[in-house]
Amino acid sequence: MLQTRVLAPADGAYQYPLLIKRLLSSGSRYEKTREIIYRDSVRYTYPTLNERICRLANVLTAAGVKAGDTVAVMDWDSHRYLECMFAIPMIGAVIHTVNVRLSPEQIAYTINHADDRLVLINSDFTGLYQAMSGHLTTVEKTLLLTDLPDKTADLPNLVGEYETLLAAASPEYAFEDFDENSVATTFYTTGTTGNPKGVYFTHRQLVLHTMGVAAILGCVESPRQLGNDDVYMPITPMFHVHAWGVPYVATMLGLKQVYPGRYEPELLVELWRKEKVTFSHCVPTILQMLLNAKSAQDADFGGWKIIIGGSSLNRSLY
Repeated sequence: MLQTRVLAPADGAYQYPLLIKRLLSSGSRYEKTREIIYRDSVRYTYPTLNERICRLANVLTAAGVKAGDTVAVMDWDSHRYLECMFAIPMIGAVIHTVNVRLSPEQIAYTINHADDRLVLINSDFTGLYQAMSGHLTTVEKTLLLTDLPDKTADLPNLVGEYETLLAAASPEYAFEDFDENSVATTFYTTGTTGNPKGVYFTHRQLVLHTMGVAAILGCVESPRQLGNDDVYMPITPMFHVHAWGVPYVATMLGLKQVYPGRYEPELLVELWRKEKVTFSHCVPTILQMLLNAKSAQDADFGGWKIIIGGSSLNRSLY
């Protein structure tokens, strides 16, 4: 290694590890009024987001999750998913964002390969999970996510329902520092030969990616693509490369965030109209589905900035 002249830190200087918790601190510290919204049923502010992440950290710790463990999430795009994307890695564990569009055999493979200890499961997927639970070799406990009045489910080793557990947990948690090169997230590829391939990201990589995306979207293009006055709604699954990392960017900047749950074209248009969404990202097939919605036929989508990826636009979308 090249020997250079290194500036020694001053006495009492804080050696700042690049941890995901730093992305949360800016938005929750400075933005007090903008909201996190889920469909047409949940809305709360950044201070509440911070509190709920602390509550979730306490729930996970009480369930036996330790630093280095892997916790799987099977959910649609939701406020719960956002909370998991922070709380799980912030306690030193690894979040496995399960691709629920894989076959049951492939999902079971990824859960076993990732060595998942706890699985958070949306009630939409309880049947799927029950069908493959006999093939899972590492999972010790499950936790229910649901929008339904019934807060119970026939899941093996169920520790409880998400909102019930959060309500009973402490709103404070002392998140420790640790090595920024610790693994924070994992997910699995699609469209490859053989079984899905695992991919891992560290805290350092995700923080640098977040800062890079914020810089590119906010500074390079003219007019800018994303600023702290935008209203963000993902239309790319949060299990797909962290929804391209934009939820971390949106939280760092303190944006108003709108999470649509399972993609329903009419609801997407309704949320866009009601919440005044200005920034999204998706693949062309989702955009086509949205534009074909009945309520989209008389809509003027001017001012809605959408980043497209995955494949090129077909001519009808130009």
